Amino acid sequence: MVAYEFYLNDSEGNKTLVGILPERRKDPKRITNESVLKWGRMVLGDSVDNKDIIIKQVTIDDITHQVFDVNVHFNYY
Repeated sequence: MVAYEFYLNDSEGNKTLVGILPERRKDPKRITNESVLKWGRMVLGDSVDNKDIIIKQVTIDDITHQVFDVNVHFNYY
């Protein structure tokens, strides 16, 4: 299963995991960087700058639930 980990940068440059969004959409054309960021904005609120949000795509094994990095990071500047 594909999922997205949302991290928030603080003023000191530390990254804090704030949520994980499992991808449930069947149509890959509907999956865009903007649509993933929109979910993060709903969770984090409008007071957070886009430059402080880091989204990391991961794969979660359905049987073992082990998380694998996909090495796709979305930074919004």
